[in-house]
Amino acid sequence: GIPDSVISIGEGAFGGCSSLSSVVIPDSVTSIDKNAFSACSGLTSVAIPGSVTSIGNYAFCNCSSLTSIEVDSANPVFSSSADGKMLLSEDKTTLIEYPSAAGEVTIPAGVSIINSCAFESNSNITSVVIPEGVTSIGDYTFGGCENLTSVTIPDSVTSIGNSAFYSCYSLE
Repeated sequence: GIPDSVISIGEGAFGGCSSLSSVVIPDSVTSIDKNAFSACSGLTSVAIPGSVTSIGNYAFCNCSSLTSIEVDSANPVFSSSADGKMLLSEDKTTLIEYPSAAGEVTIPAGVSIINSCAFESNSNITSVVIPEGVTSIGDYTFGGCENLTSVTIPDSVTSIGNSAFYSCYSLE
């Protein structure tokens, strides 16, 4: 496990560790940096304590087996969805990561921002419905989703980031 003396998980610290299956982050950690666990294809669960107040972009990007994201209810900045599959802001208005999304995906009502890399390189997604109220889609959000065939974008969206749909070859 991660020692209790660690206060930050650095950029790319565990990136690409395909044999890593679960992570319990100790209460001493306050930040998880960019790409800290990206491309950990075997990672199935992560527990984030209340002490973590900063999570960098792409921290869990390309972790397609990550089906359990447990955020301590005392965390003042982050939360997880009721099914434990999504990493969200504490008020559930920003969808940060949804690594295990598959098939037809509907973004939950109440979300207004879809963060960069929330779905990047997820070949398991076939369609996405973005609800009214979402205003922003981040950089690379759906980039590399090769099997994505349709996206419904409401009028409320006023910002779509760079390369948000790059390499979406099946998009009709």
